[in-house]
Amino acid sequence: MSAFLAMPALLQAAVDPQAAPNFWPWFLATALKLLVFFTLYMVIVAYSTLAERKISAWIQGRHGPNRVGPRGYFQPLADGVKNFMKEETLPPHVNKALFIIAPMLSFVPALMVWAIIPWGAAYASPWGRIDMVLADLPIGFLFTLGIGSLGVYGIVLAGWGSNNKYALLGGLRSSAQMISYEISMGMSLIPVLLLAGNVTMRTIVNQQAEMHAWNVVTLSVAFVTYLISAFAETNRLPFDLPEAESELVTGYHTEYSAMKFSMFMIAEYANMVTQSAMLATLFFGGWDIPFMTADNTGAVSGPLVLLSVIIMMAKTLFFMFFYIWIRWTLPRFRYDQLMSLGWKLLLPLALGYIVVVASLMLALDAMGIERGLAYAGIFLAVNAVILFIAFSLIDRGRVLSPAYGRASAEELARLRGITAARANLSTQAGD
Repeated sequence: MSAFLAMPALLQAAVDPQAAPNFWPWFLATALKLLVFFTLYMVIVAYSTLAERKISAWIQGRHGPNRVGPRGYFQPLADGVKNFMKEETLPPHVNKALFIIAPMLSFVPALMVWAIIPWGAAYASPWGRIDMVLADLPIGFLFTLGIGSLGVYGIVLAGWGSNNKYALLGGLRSSAQMISYEISMGMSLIPVLLLAGNVTMRTIVNQQAEMHAWNVVTLSVAFVTYLISAFAETNRLPFDLPEAESELVTGYHTEYSAMKFSMFMIAEYANMVTQSAMLATLFFGGWDIPFMTADNTGAVSGPLVLLSVIIMMAKTLFFMFFYIWIRWTLPRFRYDQLMSLGWKLLLPLALGYIVVVASLMLALDAMGIERGLAYAGIFLAVNAVILFIAFSLIDRGRVLSPAYGRASAEELARLRGITAARANLSTQAGD
């Protein structure tokens, strides 16, 4: 009997449902959330491909997909059917076990991270509180960093198992890139932890609501560092060196076809959705309803839950658009620029910023300044100074500019003068 009483409440309820009357409503709500969340997740990932093609067409002055269904809205369905129907090729020179398991290892971590992101305020149901998150883990975004980093194993194994030099180079590039930027990403989240005092996602959202200021204002340097690292982690332009078509013939998935190839693409867009949701949660207030505190103090009614979910979805979709916009705007970095940005600028900046935030918090708390708009204003001023120093004085276009050269300004002026003189001579000769 004593052993039975010592069992966790959930296990005890599973053994004896009468011991916990709310077990079955909780279980059914969890199953429903699981079905709805992951169905919605896969639909968003599928239609992200259509959004990518539509937005790129809009930027380039084209129509984009417009033949399958009204305005091309059924194009992702047609692409999915095509990939299911295509022949699966297995080249004779590959390591069969690694070749098959690599797409799964790339896809599953991207899917798991979605489970800990809160998508709305808690719902006050007749049977009790229902959180709009699948797993409200006490370790919060630490789970995100730990599980999200496992995706690199799928890419590395794809490059190694393909037994192809282009795939191997892409896998090696990806592993070096992800390891480099994961450090900066993790360091950029420590100021968020310091300000919130907790690692749970819900506490971070509530902290931003209580201060009446998003972390993008109070922790601007951490936001910039995390944003750049998120682009590098998802292998998106201008950080898509592992699959550079002009150099590596798409890199680590060169030998893949049909659904195995599609799983790599699904994993990329799934990571985009996850990182967009993380940016919205950690730095833009998450699902918090502006100018309202009821949604941060406990469970709320259905309409407020729906409004909070809409707010969170809108922020996530904005960052998805930002990902796509950057891809079709900026050119690709060189690999030395990629490494220089990660190790010479972002990592020292993130480490130094941790010291600045901790010192500033101690100073403001010692002065008795409460955490509100004045507190956030002081943080904003300090962040503005740090960003100005980092990007205007230290970098001066040498690392961030995708087209910089090793020539000095005087040498460039001399070369431009020679070019202009030659152009004038050509014009005079033509006359």
